[in-house]
Amino acid sequence: MTKIDIYSGFLGAGKTTLIKKMIQEAYVGQKIVLIENEFGEIGIDGGFLQEAGIEITEMNSGCICCSLVGDFGKALEQVIRDYSPDRILIEPSGVGKLSDVEAAVEKVVSDTVQLGNMVTVADAGKCKMYMKNFGEFYNNQVETAGTIVLSRTDAISAEKLAAAVALLKEKNPNAVIVTTPWEQLTGAQILEAMEQGNTLLHALTHHDHDDECCCHEHHHHEHEHEHEHEHHHDHGEECCCHEHEHHHHHHGHDADEVFTSWGVETPKTFTEAGLRAALEALDSGKYGAVLRAKGIVPGADGQWLHFDFVPGEVDLRHGAAAVTGRLCVIGSKLDEAGIAQLFGV
Repeated sequence: MTKIDIYSGFLGAGKTTLIKKMIQEAYVGQKIVLIENEFGEIGIDGGFLQEAGIEITEMNSGCICCSLVGDFGKALEQVIRDYSPDRILIEPSGVGKLSDVEAAVEKVVSDTVQLGNMVTVADAGKCKMYMKNFGEFYNNQVETAGTIVLSRTDAISAEKLAAAVALLKEKNPNAVIVTTPWEQLTGAQILEAMEQGNTLLHALTHHDHDDECCCHEHHHHEHEHEHEHEHHHDHGEECCCHEHEHHHHHHGHDADEVFTSWGVETPKTFTEAGLRAALEALDSGKYGAVLRAKGIVPGADGQWLHFDFVPGEVDLRHGAAAVTGRLCVIGSKLDEAGIAQLFGV
């Protein structure tokens, strides 16, 4: 029997960190295959996880919805055929809809393949902001989950944490919500909470996803970012946009209509101070709504710098070398030329 667990979560919520913890502490002795779908032109997380000796299929063809329509089901079947894993972990793009991933997985469910846990990782300090600004995508991940694992709960006040939990419960009253900081829990404890959430989810009728999708002014898709191919697929979710500027009728948005990514490979060396300043500048709003930046670049002192950025937080550390430097920035209405200039590439 192959069990398929889905770990969703908005950009930078901490999905990869949680998956690593679960692999080391909860799935010990199981044959695991991890399938990633990263929104962005350059896959960076793949390198981090290969160090843990995990099999990775990286699909960088765009957002999760686009990949799922074509080859995702086949890729899943092939993985099951080739590896016969005990468990497949799917880490969808941070801007994918969990309901799309669930629908794709259900197509391959059989006597020997089972849909396991549907988990959403959410940054406790950013729930309110993301619900307001990216409701259609963010709320879908919250509503569809059996378990919501909150990250960075130790970085906010008890009042803010309680407010975040209340917002999440409003969208999904049935999910099990994990609020304890991860380092105080074992992977086995988290898995137990997920299994509880899974049982609860299946005991109830399927969630109804007809909630309003909070389309805000910056979702009007006037992007200059051209995509190589058009996607003509229907997500079957009505999007009730009340903004008067929306004259078109459609069934939800594709992630690549709202989010764009800028990525570059470069041998350029960076000083730690210079890279930190550039990353902090992404918070200014000058370069668009930047949601995530990550990369591995050579440092001026000969050591390689690994970085992760989410709004209000820069994580910069030394790490293993890569074949070349790589940077990736993801967000909405990005000023790509300005970002290239900021990093000097």
